Amino acid sequence: MTTLRPELLDELLTEYEKPEDLLGEEGLFKQLQKALLERALGAELSDHLGYEKGDPAGRGTGNSRNGHSGKTVLTEDGEVDLAVPRDRNGTFEPAIVPKGERRFDGFDDRIVSLYARGMTVREIRGHLEELYGVAVSPDLISRVTDAVLEEVREWQNRPLDPVYPVVFFDALRVKIRDEGLVRNKAVYLALAITSEGDKEVLGLWIEQSEGAKFWLKVMNELAARGLHDILIAVVDGLTGFPDAIGTVFPRTTVQTCIVHLIRNSLAFVSWKDRKKVMPDLKAVYRAETAEAAAARLDEFEARWGQRYPAVVPAWRRAWEHVVPMFAFPPAIRKMIYTTNALESLHRSLRKIIKTRGSFPSDEAAAKLLFLAIRNAGVRWRRPVDWLGAMGQFAILFEDRFPAASR
Repeated sequence: MTTLRPELLDELLTEYEKPEDLLGEEGLFKQLQKALLERALGAELSDHLGYEKGDPAGRGTGNSRNGHSGKTVLTEDGEVDLAVPRDRNGTFEPAIVPKGERRFDGFDDRIVSLYARGMTVREIRGHLEELYGVAVSPDLISRVTDAVLEEVREWQNRPLDPVYPVVFFDALRVKIRDEGLVRNKAVYLALAITSEGDKEVLGLWIEQSEGAKFWLKVMNELAARGLHDILIAVVDGLTGFPDAIGTVFPRTTVQTCIVHLIRNSLAFVSWKDRKKVMPDLKAVYRAETAEAAAARLDEFEARWGQRYPAVVPAWRRAWEHVVPMFAFPPAIRKMIYTTNALESLHRSLRKIIKTRGSFPSDEAAAKLLFLAIRNAGVRWRRPVDWLGAMGQFAILFEDRFPAASR
């Protein structure tokens, strides 16, 4: 990298009086950008021809310079009008501003970045015009963001680790236009904790409604991508979901999300009683053992069963998938009794999509959600001592936990 000499900088700034002289539409930055690009194009042509401009060595070579053609390119700083040199044989292919290209990569990245933050095509156009004075067509924005779809497909089909200690499964709702109607579709997400304690979104799937049959399809896809075993799967209370998991991963421990169960329970409880009911429900899932939890559920039924008869039966129906967490110490138990890790991701996604009335297609929704997930930089903050958790997993799951053999 060549360092600019102070004398050169002083010369460039001799007429500098105000910021516009440097940053304005006709300012020094724009002039330098244009001059440097055109000088680089000239250097590329000299290299292509094999001689410098005006050099007698070029006579009789069969090719020569042939004037210039005008070209406007879009950069992160706005439009730049360039004079692109030509050769007589038409064989010159510029590298810095390739034929057919009218945008630098940085400009496309800026569009994708704005799109990933939930801005609509209209908002992106307005932002670029206001900030850079560049009028960009809706088609251009669509083409730039559609280029992300190939990246989405690669991400969705990438190989997975053979084993994940914990995977959270849940869905959020997104409005998507389908066959002329706006439908409230389910976007399924799988968020895993790796054997190193990091977060990893395994994929996203869009379907009309959340159902066990579709979850079975998701499980089969995960298996096809190299996933052989899930130690603990944390799910909401969807009927048939544990069966879908068990069909593909028969050794997986399925844990019902306690927070989902509590929400469903409170739906039957009047507002005036909720503050009284909650401590008694907490006593159930915060019990020391599964036996103590069953006893406290009996106590809850004795106190509230007559007034709210639907609550306890819901817990008893889900009991098989409520009690697995009691086999773990409190630190791991706290990590697996809720899908909060995934719901935190959901909240960040909802912030992105809340400005959208609806998406025109499943692909458009997948494109934005993928970018939002990538920008979220899903990181595991490790609310538990992961080294201690690894030791617990290694003992409880023996050879199934990958770190146990290291």
